[in-house]
Amino acid sequence: MSGVMKRMGMIFRAKANKALDRAEDPRETLDYSYQKQLELLQKVRRGVADVATSRKRLELQLNQLQSQSSKLEDQGRKALALGREDLAREALSRRAALQQQVTDLETQHSTLQGEEEKLTLAAQRLQAKVDAFRTKKETIKATYTAAQAQTRIGEAFSGISEEMGDVGLAIQRAEDKTAQLQARAGALDELMASGALDDPTGIAKDDLQAELDRLSGGTDVELELQRMKAELAGGTPQQAIEGGTSQSQSQQQPQDTPRFDKQ
Repeated sequence: MSGVMKRMGMIFRAKANKALDRAEDPRETLDYSYQKQLELLQKVRRGVADVATSRKRLELQLNQLQSQSSKLEDQGRKALALGREDLAREALSRRAALQQQVTDLETQHSTLQGEEEKLTLAAQRLQAKVDAFRTKKETIKATYTAAQAQTRIGEAFSGISEEMGDVGLAIQRAEDKTAQLQARAGALDELMASGALDDPTGIAKDDLQAELDRLSGGTDVELELQRMKAELAGGTPQQAIEGGTSQSQSQQQPQDTPRFDKQ
């Protein structure tokens, strides 16, 4: 049972992978990757800004503490000049506590400054990578679009694309129907000419009319033949036609005329 389930799972993953491969557009994937890199770059820049803000805040605190330390030193010096050694000692004690805070803040400031420099360098490197990826992305997209267009043009010329395949089938069906109609029309003409079918319009010719038309056509051919013979013999076409006509009439008259003797 476990083997069947594994096989079904493999088949499902294979079909899902194939469906995803058909649906995937490399250009969209590249744009998505570029967008993610921009978001990461934005986060790094925001980190640099946060560290710089913290560093600036420490610098302000250091300036304040150093100002207070200088003030306490002046106060202690004045108190000692006035013979107030106790006040001078208190001022110097407070100044020593401030100096400890200044030392701690300077250590934090140095650490933040180092982190800021690292993040700034990382942001610059990431920016260079993002710019290079953008150039490569646009190049790949243009190449893919050109290859896709060339493939579609090739499929259109070869007739293997879906659109051209439908057009080819439509043309084939139209040609088949046209040939079928032509064959049917020719068969009907032959049936009507043979008399197997009656023409309801009355235009169709019967056998007698067809024979008369044939004889008339044969006469026209004989006249044209006589004209050509006369031109070759040096006579006029009109004489040849009249001679041919009289000759044909003499051939049509009976040669032996019956005579009736008088009794």
